[in-house]
Amino acid sequence: MWVRAARAIRALRRAALLLPLALTALVLLLLPRPPSLDPAPRSPSPPVPPPALDANIENSITESEFAAVQDDGTVQLPWFMRGGDKRPTQHEPNAALFPEDAPGQDRVVNQLMYTLPKDEDVPIKKILLANGFGAWGVSGGRTEFIRNKCPVDRCTLSSDARDAATADAILYKDHHTPFNVKRSPKQIWILYYLECPYHTASLRPTSVDVFNWTSTYRRDSDIVAPYEHWVYYDPLIIEKDLDRNFAANKTKKVAWFVSNCHARNRRLQYARQLSKYIQVDIYGACGAHHCPRTDPNCLEMLDKDYKFYLAFENSNCRDYVTEKFFVNGLQHNVLPIVMGARASEYAALAPHNSYVHVEEFASPEELAAYLRRLDEDDNLYNSYFKWKGTGEFINTYFFCRVCAMVHANERRQRSAHYSDVQAWWRDGACTRAEWRAAGAASSAQRDTRDNG
Repeated sequence: MWVRAARAIRALRRAALLLPLALTALVLLLLPRPPSLDPAPRSPSPPVPPPALDANIENSITESEFAAVQDDGTVQLPWFMRGGDKRPTQHEPNAALFPEDAPGQDRVVNQLMYTLPKDEDVPIKKILLANGFGAWGVSGGRTEFIRNKCPVDRCTLSSDARDAATADAILYKDHHTPFNVKRSPKQIWILYYLECPYHTASLRPTSVDVFNWTSTYRRDSDIVAPYEHWVYYDPLIIEKDLDRNFAANKTKKVAWFVSNCHARNRRLQYARQLSKYIQVDIYGACGAHHCPRTDPNCLEMLDKDYKFYLAFENSNCRDYVTEKFFVNGLQHNVLPIVMGARASEYAALAPHNSYVHVEEFASPEELAAYLRRLDEDDNLYNSYFKWKGTGEFINTYFFCRVCAMVHANERRQRSAHYSDVQAWWRDGACTRAEWRAAGAASSAQRDTRDNG
């Protein structure tokens, strides 16, 4: 009996010693595993799905004078779109027309849909073109406004220097040559630029503080003058099912038409690095392939043979997106690879999911890997063409909008003035490096505009 009792006591002692070890092992098993020291290689992400639009924004756009939903569910298009006949019928005194009304937006559609009260005798505003009619390709008088059926047509164009003292607005293109007359304090001086800061002449010191408005491709200009402007037929429909395969019968990878081999953003060097990992055919003075610009077959090659096109701007500047993207890229059945403005700025200008931005990838090698993936996956490649048929590039009717803005400015008794228009135009507007490398310094913009 004593022997059995002793054995039982020894067994209990062993169990007591083993219990902490068993509990420790159990805890270790339940703990999460630490991450691997070697992270998995990064692979490019597929295109994101369409963003969820705020319902209030959707309804405010659809039910406004921009587009009207009919009883049968179709959308009546505005007057500036093909086949559109919806015109503004009511004066909106607080319409978002000026930069301070809608920061970050171009307000083009709002300006096109602005009208004056129908029950007023509205005076005609005179707009003097300092560079003459030839610089703009327009006729004098009211022809431009009547012919284009501007909602606000109570304006007339002049090129006569004798009107400098009495004109309601003077429009200067690319440079400022002052008239030798006393300026009215209510007169609006507008500075227009087509090209980016690298390719526009600097103003003389006496001209930097004389302008009230700017008109450039930049979205914070008073009158935005984009190279192209995209508008959806129905803001709720930004993609459509495709009835064709845009990859079918295309055997070549990347094409690029280029003649400037010394761009400030080093686009040629980037393209050559890219060509180490995927086929890149460079046409023109900078490459080994040739196709005259006058030959229509050049751009037809993009539709028939190539899957990708390098829509590289010659400068990385804020909002600077030109025909290289809109015409050579989007208006052909090819996927544009873009370099120029920031990725966020392309997103604001372009149809949804219609391009690939180089700065979405860490290097040309990584971009090439994603392009090879698109080349091998027709469904993924075709997802970049679902925007087609959902809208159109519109005529922005520049002079219609200038006329509307001059009238609206007076009605609001608004005053605006650039204390240094050169600083607004140039400071932080461009970078010779990638935007992500430039960092916050390149986006810091000194506000030199006073709005009263």
